[in-house]
Amino acid sequence: MYCICIHDNLLNKVKKLNYIPVGLGDDNFNEEWIRDNTKKNISNKNKYYGEYSFHYWFWKNEIHKIVDNKWIGFCAYRRFWLDSNNESKKNKFKNKILKNVPEKWEKYDVILGDQIKINEIPWIKIIKYGKISLFNTPKAIFKNGRTIKFHFDMFHGNGVLDKAIDQLNEDDREDFRKYVNTRTTYNQGNMFICKSKKIIINYYNAVFDWLDRCEKIFGFKMQGYGKIRIYAFLAERFLPFWFTKYTNYLELPIIFSDLREENF
Repeated sequence: MYCICIHDNLLNKVKKLNYIPVGLGDDNFNEEWIRDNTKKNISNKNKYYGEYSFHYWFWKNEIHKIVDNKWIGFCAYRRFWLDSNNESKKNKFKNKILKNVPEKWEKYDVILGDQIKINEIPWIKIIKYGKISLFNTPKAIFKNGRTIKFHFDMFHGNGVLDKAIDQLNEDDREDFRKYVNTRTTYNQGNMFICKSKKIIINYYNAVFDWLDRCEKIFGFKMQGYGKIRIYAFLAERFLPFWFTKYTNYLELPIIFSDLREENF
C-alpha cells in the first residue's frame, strides 16, 4: 500500500502502518521516501495534478517492476481504506484501517471506495457556489437532478467538464458523458486497489492521454483551490467511471482521518 503525503514529518507513522511512504512536491523528503520528483516525472505540475503526479511517476518508473497478480493499493495521509471487520468506533485508528487482503477479494480485479451521494449537498452550499450551475441546470432543484456534472460545474467551473469530455477518446466519450449527466453518486477518494498490472497500465494510458489533451485546452492558469487542481478533479470523476466500466470491482469504505492528528 502506497501512502501519499505532502508532509515529511509523517514518515514514522506511515512506516508503523507498514505502508510505503510517498512524498509529493518539493518538501524535504529523505531517501526513505519514494519521491515524485525523481526519474521521469511531472512533479512540477503537482499543484495542478495532486496525487496524480505520483501516479504518473509510478506509471513511468515503477509499474513494470511489479509482479503481476499482486495487490497494489493507494491511499493518502488523510484518506485510508477501512477494514470492514474492524470498523467499530471503539477501535483505534491503527486497528481500523486495512492491513490484509481478505479472501473474498480473489474474485475481483479492483477495489474502489464506497460511493458518495453528491445529491445531498446542503442548499446553503448550492446557493453559495452553484447559482450559475443551477441556472444552467434547473432540474437540480430536485435531488435526482444534482448529478456529477452539476456538482463538478458548481465547484470547479461551469462548462469545464463538458469541454474536457470532448477531448476524451471515442471509446469512452459518450459513455462518460452519460455517466456524469445521470449519476448522483460516485466512488470517492480518488483511490483504488488492483491486482492486475495490465489493468493499472490500461487505466494510466487512458487517464493520462486524456489529461494531456485537456492541458492543451485549459493550460495552467486557473486560480483557486477548486480550479487550480483541475486535472486531479477530472481524474477523480474519471477513475470510478473507467474501473466500473472495464473491471470486476468491489467497494470498500474509506475513512477520512488526518495522519498528523493520529497518535499510535
